[in-house]
Amino acid sequence: MDISGFAKKLGHGNSKQLIRKAEELQRRSDLQFHSSSIGVGEVCKAIICLEIAASGFHMIFDRKMAVKFSGMSEKAYIRCFNGLQSSLGVKTRLDVRELGIQFGCVRLIPLVHKGISLYKTRFIEALPPSRRASTDFNRPVFTAVAFYLCAKRHKLKVDKNKLIELCGTSESEFACVATSMKDLCFDLFGIAKEKKDSKDVKCHRELLDVLPEKRRLEDDGDVSDDDSTDVEDGVEVSCYKRLKRMRKVEYEDWKSNVIVANKLAVAEKKTKQSKLKFPKNPVSEIPLKAS
Repeated sequence: MDISGFAKKLGHGNSKQLIRKAEELQRRSDLQFHSSSIGVGEVCKAIICLEIAASGFHMIFDRKMAVKFSGMSEKAYIRCFNGLQSSLGVKTRLDVRELGIQFGCVRLIPLVHKGISLYKTRFIEALPPSRRASTDFNRPVFTAVAFYLCAKRHKLKVDKNKLIELCGTSESEFACVATSMKDLCFDLFGIAKEKKDSKDVKCHRELLDVLPEKRRLEDDGDVSDDDSTDVEDGVEVSCYKRLKRMRKVEYEDWKSNVIVANKLAVAEKKTKQSKLKFPKNPVSEIPLKAS
């Protein structure tokens, strides 16, 4: 199957510009080297050329379907993709400004630039001097992860899968870079998770009062029996608290009845065993006759 056939299956059959660019990349790879030298088959090479061309035009490319059609695993596909991309000298670039316009998050552009520069500085400082020259932050995965973390910190919805497809990486690599960025730049990318007390949350409190059976009873709450009125300190008691008091009173009554019944049952079982009295008659002496 040629490139146009794969383009139709991947949803890009109407994009003639994409198909021409992918065919050009395939011809360049055939002239420069043999595909077997980097472990890429002809079918996989055609699909990878399509993905490289789609990333150059900033078009969405379904990598999962591409991996399925290539007949390879995801790790092997990514390895072949990186090898073919470096051999052709094509680098995928993601512009933060274009991402902000595409996802409707223009106000995140300066924050993403600041986060990436701070991450580069802290990452290089953590490396030994011998490895600092070999670091490469030009890969689009760093831009995509920084943009995603900034959007998540500011509670903006961004499609993670779409970002992964745009930067041409895998979910595992995306998660690894995200973890590294949050560890080194938690002040810019991290999210402080504070566990809120259930007593402080007042969202839909009226609905919970109307349906108290849907609400989970608090185990640590202790309600006194004396405080059974409907008004506390001039404030009307909620339906939930009234129901809780009623249930506790019913439970105490049931408990006392069960204890009394158990005591009566035990008392009835404790009967005295009567003693056996045999008559004390002397044993009659039987005369023995001599034989």
